[in-house]
This record gives sequence, C-alpha cells and structure tokens, in this order.
Amino acid sequence: MRILIILALSLFAYLPGANAASVRLKDVVVFDGVRGNDLVGYGLVVGLNGTGDSLRNAPYTEDMMVTLLERLGVNVSSDQFRPKNVAAVMVTAVLPPFARAGSQVDVTVSAIGDADSLMGGTLIMTPLSAADGDVYAVAQGSVIAGGVAVKAENAAVVQGVPTAGAIPSGARVEREVNFDFSTLRNIRLALKQPDFTTASRIERVVNGSGVGRIAEMVDAGTVVLDLSGSTNVNPARLLSRIENLTVETDGKARVVVDHRSGTIVMGEDVRVSRVAVSQGNLTLRVQEVPQVSQPNPFADGETVVVTQGAAEITEEPGIGFAEVQGSSSLSDVVEGLNALGVSPRDLIDILKAIHAAGALHADLIVN
Repeated sequence: MRILIILALSLFAYLPGANAASVRLKDVVVFDGVRGNDLVGYGLVVGLNGTGDSLRNAPYTEDMMVTLLERLGVNVSSDQFRPKNVAAVMVTAVLPPFARAGSQVDVTVSAIGDADSLMGGTLIMTPLSAADGDVYAVAQGSVIAGGVAVKAENAAVVQGVPTAGAIPSGARVEREVNFDFSTLRNIRLALKQPDFTTASRIERVVNGSGVGRIAEMVDAGTVVLDLSGSTNVNPARLLSRIENLTVETDGKARVVVDHRSGTIVMGEDVRVSRVAVSQGNLTLRVQEVPQVSQPNPFADGETVVVTQGAAEITEEPGIGFAEVQGSSSLSDVVEGLNALGVSPRDLIDILKAIHAAGALHADLIVN
C-alpha cells in the first residue's frame, strides 16, 4: 500500500505546475463579445420501440402529438391515439459566437416523461429559443442515445443513460445574433482565473508585442484594450495577432481532494510548515449469533431461538507521531507525506487536519 501511495504522489510531484505554465493568451482569457448563447426547446422524439412515454402519466405528450398531427392535416382524437413510441423531450444547444444563418450546431436531447429509452428515435422539428424568446435555430434528426436498458420479468439492467442522447450537427441556425464586432473601440479581456499577477503580465506582454500601449489592467480579472487612439485598427485582426502570445500564469496554491475516488492533486506552490502528525484507526465490531435452545426429551417446554452477542474493539497501532519537515518545494511536501506511510483516504484526513492547524499553506478544496 505504501508503494502505491509513493507512486501516486510522485506522479503529482513531477507533473508541470499549473501556476508556472506558459500558455497562450486565448487559453486564459475570454474576449468581450466572443461568447456563446444558450438555446432551449421542447419537442417530440418518435420511432421508439415501445420505450416511449406512457400517456396516462405524461398527458402533455399526447396533447403535443395530436396538435402536431392536426398541423400536418391529420385529424385524430386523443381517445383513438395511444402510441408507445413517442417521448416528450427537452432540447438544448449552444449558439457559437459569430454563427451565421445556415450553419449547424450540436444538440442534446433529454426525456422529461417516463420514457425508458430514446435509442433509435428521431427528433421532430423543434424550434430553439434564447433567453430573449426569439427562435435562433431549428433542430431535427436521429438521436444517438448514450446507454441501453433491458428489462425482464424479475430483473432489469441499465447501462449508461438511455433517456438522454445527442444529435451531432442536429440544429440549423436560422437567425444571427446582431453584433458588429468591427465597431468596438474597447475590448475587455476577462481572465478565467482572476489573479493580479497574471493580469499584470498580460498587460506587459500585449504592450510589448508591437501593437502599441493599448492594454491596461483594470483589476484582477480584467484587462482592457483601448483602440480609440487609432480609427483604422481592425479589432478582429488585432486579436488574431495577440491571442497566440504566451503568458506565464500565476495563482493561489491549491490542494484538491476527491473523497469519492481518493484522488489528491497538489499545485506546484503548495508548502507545508514543520508539523507533527499522529494517526490511528479504531474499529468497533458487534456480532450477533442465533442459537436454538431445546428442552430435554419428554420434558415440558418449547424450542426457542436465543441470540448471543459479542462486541470487540480493536485499535491499530497507527504511525505514532511523525514529523513533517518544513517544505520549500512540492517534492519536499510529497516526500514528507510519503514518510507517513498511510493509505490515500487516511492521507486526505491528515491533509485536512494539517490545514486546520494552519500548517498547510494552500487552499484546500474538498469535492
């Protein structure tokens, strides 16, 4: 077990530090106006093999199907219509920035009724609206489900999520977002991870790239490009020049812990002060054993079941007090934690205790 811990922590020790990496400007900032817009719609998936909504529990599916057929010129009453191959779904998509009419985007389809599976179904023409209520795209196509469900009389097997799926390039853009990027005279660069040091470095790199002193740091999360001094500058061409500039990012030291998988990830700048750690496990085990008590032959009495219990407390010796020396690098931190010789889940508890003691100089994020 100790060898496994050493290998796992050593892997994190020699990964490139996220805080000292030189990355492209386009990977650390979001350009003002260059963003997607969420779309949503309500539609029907047909052609299911008996795995659709039960209309008794989902009457809205029946109402929508009858309305659709009437719109196509087919008159049918709800009493005569009891299909099992139709499911009501919510359709979502993201309209990319600068998407033009006629371009296609991917959509996600999710059942909202009691359908068992969307596998093999076809989404009928569904308008997709944005937050302003206008329709920007129309979706239609065959659904690719992400799982499968099989049922028997006394057993059922479900793999993945059969009630959700995707349609690659399933929506066609019908309306463009009214946004003239070429008229912008001030462009904001929003940092994905706000940090004063990183913002200052972005300002210095942009101003030193030969485009002039147009960048100004406003706060930890914003750098503004001022184009008002030159009327003949094309904002799109300017961004194409600076978006591939490399910037050395910075940020707070972090330790990320995932309790479910026992994963521990440490940033390069994590430091631990000199601290002593003691850790041990206490196990309480209670057992109940049923025993049958019978009377002697030809004696008065009856057979009864008597339960006998036993309790046991076991305490493992643990590691005693182990000293973790003050560390000046991530390698020193890993070496000190490896010296504790505990399992990954015990190591998570130790890290939380070290953080509570004020000896872990990093943000501890527990998922």
